[in-house]
Amino acid sequence: MNSKLFVGNLSFNITENDLQDAFAAHGTVVETNLMMDRATGRPRGFGFITMSSPEEAEKAIAAMNGATLDGRNLTANKAKPRAERARGGGGGRREYSGGGRKDRY
Repeated sequence: MNSKLFVGNLSFNITENDLQDAFAAHGTVVETNLMMDRATGRPRGFGFITMSSPEEAEKAIAAMNGATLDGRNLTANKAKPRAERARGGGGGRREYSGGGRKDRY
């Protein structure tokens, strides 16, 4: 089992320290990652917690799934492996051939 947890339905006022403190009561927190919006710099409402062992991760899930933190009922479960994304995506220069005036040439 994975010891990395997904935590959702977080308040936008929550900090990584708040999240770490809440989960530290149920085991050793190795890492806390709060996902931030690139445009606004505000939290996106979810994050990831890495616990030191699978047993502690199960204990934290049991205790924190549905628990209230900063007025919100949390969702806590095992994090799924990140899906592979297609590489590439262009980014190169594209020619435009849209019916402009022909008398310019």
